[in-house]
Amino acid sequence: MQEIKLKVQDAGGRTLLTCAEAADVHLVYAAEYRPGDHIVLECREPGCFCVVQFEDTLPSALVYVTRREVIYTIPFGEGRVVFSPKSFTGGCHLIRARLATPEEIAARRNLALNPFDQHGDNGYFPHTSANVETRGEAVFASYNAVDGVYENASHGVWPYQSWGINRDPNAAWTLDFGRAVRVDELRVTLRADFPHDSWWTQGEVTFSDGSCEVLHFEKTDKPQSFAIEPRTVTSLTFGKLIKADDPSPFPALTQFEAWGTEA
Repeated sequence: MQEIKLKVQDAGGRTLLTCAEAADVHLVYAAEYRPGDHIVLECREPGCFCVVQFEDTLPSALVYVTRREVIYTIPFGEGRVVFSPKSFTGGCHLIRARLATPEEIAARRNLALNPFDQHGDNGYFPHTSANVETRGEAVFASYNAVDGVYENASHGVWPYQSWGINRDPNAAWTLDFGRAVRVDELRVTLRADFPHDSWWTQGEVTFSDGSCEVLHFEKTDKPQSFAIEPRTVTSLTFGKLIKADDPSPFPALTQFEAWGTEA
């Protein structure tokens, strides 16, 4: 039977707090985090769906875990500015994880949502990456586009983080699901800090099955929805971005949603 476990470990891998294996687990870590601290989620068998909440000020997320052990690194310094000032601070932290129910797994949902995505090969999905991020700064990182925060009237620190392309016309953003899913709708929220921002009039989504969809955008701060021919894929890439004929050189992506079901 599948069971999971949580741990808090320091930079050297020393376990600071753990719990017994179960289908629903939690930790109350009564100390301040230090640089290098991380949360470990262990699964008895890889390939499971879990609902995780590694930080109590962030919403929980349904993720697909492909390893027996995955790590969420506590953000510090510049990496923390994409979160609420209340996040990861203080001397008491509630950390939770449980196995997802069959109903949750089967439901149609936003398959891109993951407020706990981080850079690197972390072993849980959905997971983002990009071929460019503006100046390598956290406020313009790929994972900001799946964190569920839609504030787009400005740019920079929370709640206005986004994926920034550093003015690169060849910029591309990739969403990896980690398994086969069936996608039937895309929703895109462009950053809308006008007139500082520009916007894209068009972008192309290329799927792992080789198919593609061309999306045409309007200048708006609202999410833009695109019903697409349902297809079973493991990843997609958003690129071939065409900037509006506008004086600003700064188009950016606030949120990208991929709606559908497990394949």
